[in-house]
Amino acid sequence: MIACHPSQPLARHPTMTPDQFTEALTQLGWKQSDFSRMTATDKKTPSRWAQGHTAIPGWVPSYLAMALAIHGVAATITPPKA
Repeated sequence: MIACHPSQPLARHPTMTPDQFTEALTQLGWKQSDFSRMTATDKKTPSRWAQGHTAIPGWVPSYLAMALAIHGVAATITPPKA
């Protein structure tokens, strides 16, 4: 459980543009269908975000930032292919 002092508001979720969303998927090597499958979102939703038809919810930048961080760490510990 996250505790928050009453005088300190919770931090706002970061915002993400459609281009940033698409770039994050590219850096991860994911298709929009991969993202929707992993996050249990409707298969059309990532396309709506990427095209700017629907606002990207605040949890998405956090989720993708975490995935990119894990991806970066994995790249440093994965042995090169022979």
